[in-house]
Amino acid sequence: MLTDTKLRTLRPRESAYRIADANGLCIEVRTSGAKVWRYRYRHAGKPSIITMGEYPTMGLADARGERDRLRALVRGGGSPANAARIERAANIEQTATTFGAIAAELLAKRAREGLSAGSVMRERRLIEKDMAAVSEMPITDVTAPLLLAALRKLERRGVVETAHRARSLAGRVFRYAIATGRAHGNPAGDLAGALEQPQTKHFASVTDPTKIGALLRAMYSYRGSPVTVAALKLAPMLFVRPGELRKARWADIDLAAAEWRFTASKTGTPHIVPLSSQVKEILEDLRPLTSRSEFVFPGVRSAKRPMSENTINAALRYLGYSGDIITGHGFRAMARTVLDEVLGFRPDFIEHQLAHAVRDPLGRAYNRTAHLADRKRMMQSWADYLDSLRTNASAVPILPKAV
Repeated sequence: MLTDTKLRTLRPRESAYRIADANGLCIEVRTSGAKVWRYRYRHAGKPSIITMGEYPTMGLADARGERDRLRALVRGGGSPANAARIERAANIEQTATTFGAIAAELLAKRAREGLSAGSVMRERRLIEKDMAAVSEMPITDVTAPLLLAALRKLERRGVVETAHRARSLAGRVFRYAIATGRAHGNPAGDLAGALEQPQTKHFASVTDPTKIGALLRAMYSYRGSPVTVAALKLAPMLFVRPGELRKARWADIDLAAAEWRFTASKTGTPHIVPLSSQVKEILEDLRPLTSRSEFVFPGVRSAKRPMSENTINAALRYLGYSGDIITGHGFRAMARTVLDEVLGFRPDFIEHQLAHAVRDPLGRAYNRTAHLADRKRMMQSWADYLDSLRTNASAVPILPKAV
C-alpha cells in the first residue's frame, strides 16, 4: 500500500507508470512529473479506469475516501464514468445562462443524437444571426415582446417561414432551459398567432406527359458520376422523399424479393417500396460500384456518408431545369398526379406508396403491407409508363376529371 512518504519520492520516468494502493486505487506518475489518482473498476463486465484528482491537491486519505465512494457506486450497478459525465453536464448547465449558450448546448445535444449536419448549420445560423438580439441575454430576461421584435425583423425581410422556424427553435430552447432548471416559462409559446402566416408553396413539378418525356430524356443524357446518374434515374420511378433516396442503405434492399423496406422519414413508420424490373436493373448495375459502403448512394468525399442533399437538384439545374420547374421532391407530385389522372390507379394505393398516413373506414392506420400486391403492379406500370414517355412513345395527355 502507498504512504505519503513513498508518494513524495516517486519520480517521472521515460514513460508514464502506475503504483497500486488497494481496491482499485493507484497513482499514475506521468512524464511531466504530475501524479494523478486513478481508480480501476469493472462495469457491465468490462474493465474501466477513471481519473479522480491530482496529488498532492488530493491527498492519500481523500483519494481512498473517493475510491470507497466509487466502489459503493459500482457495487450498486452504477458507472463512475457516467456519473462524472452527468456531473460535468450539470456544471455546464449551471454556468450557461444566456439564451445563445443554452441554445448552443441544446444544438450540440441534438447533433449527438443524429441531427444532420445541414440542420445543425441552419439552426446555428438562426441562433447566432437571426436571433442575435436576444442571443447574449440571460434567458430569464428574454420576454415575449423582445423575442417577437427579433422575429419581426425576419418578417420585414420577407422570410416569414424562417421567422416561424426561429420561433419553433426558440420554443425548444426554452423548454430545454426549463427542464434543466434555468428558466421558468416559455415566451415563444405566447407568440402563437403573432407572426404572419406563410403562404403555402408547393414543390415545383412537371405533370404534363409530353414534358415528362423531355425531362426524362434530358436526365438519361446526364454524364455525371455513375452514382448521380443512378439516383437521377431512380428518383422519378421510386418517388420517395429526397432524403430517403439519398440515405438508402443496401441492407434495406432485397433485390430477390424486389422490395426496399425502411422507416419513412416523415411519419416514422415502416414503409415498403416495391421495385420494378427497371429499378432492379439499375441497382444491380450500381451495386458493384458502391456495395462497400452501407449507402446505395455514398458521398463523393466519404463512402461513410450519403450523397449530398443538393446532388439531384444540382444535376437538374445543370440540365437546364430550374427550381421553378422541377425539384427532387417534385417527382412525388408528378407520380401522384399522373398515376391518378392518367393511369387511373386508386388514390389510396398512391397515398400508401407516397408513405402518407392512410386510414381505414374505422379510422385505423393501415399497416405497411396494405394493398402490397396492387402497389407492386402499380410501380411496374409506372416504370413502364415512364419508359414509354422517355422513348417518345405516344404520351397520354391529362384529362380533367368529371365533376
